[in-house]
Amino acid sequence: MRPDPDADDDALRWEGDDDATLAPGWKAVGTPVPLKGAATTAPRTGAGSDADAGTGTGTDAGTEEGDDTVAPAGGAQTGSVELVVLGVLGGVYLLYTIGWIITALRTATPGMSVVGDFMYSLGLWLAVLAAPLWFVLALRGARTARSRLAWLVAGAVVLAPLPFIFGVTA
Repeated sequence: MRPDPDADDDALRWEGDDDATLAPGWKAVGTPVPLKGAATTAPRTGAGSDADAGTGTGTDAGTEEGDDTVAPAGGAQTGSVELVVLGVLGGVYLLYTIGWIITALRTATPGMSVVGDFMYSLGLWLAVLAAPLWFVLALRGARTARSRLAWLVAGAVVLAPLPFIFGVTA
């Protein structure tokens, strides 16, 4: 006796899977809808709801197709190449931060005066913070991908831990 193949498929479905109210972040065709807050995650009701589509009341089919062509409210999605470049530059900035930490820990203060020693140490530790702050501010502050890349490359040139690279701390 062979088992019924439809019985195996029943384990993969749940009664009411097609109900749009169970998955408010997805359209009926399976494409994600951008979630910007509680107002967009609520199920649609009223004249344009999916329940009206089967009864002939509410909107016509042309309006339903128009809903699928609406552009997402958020910014443009980051491309693969840009993500790889951001990852590489993030690694460079992480190495710069580690280089500045090693420089700050190995370098002795000149011993001129209390104020001078404090200012020298403060400058070293601000240099440690400069690389991660530049990276975060370049990601947040740039309006386009090109300007973000330009700011990150400029920071990679300016913030290099030269005392660590030239071995001044040894």
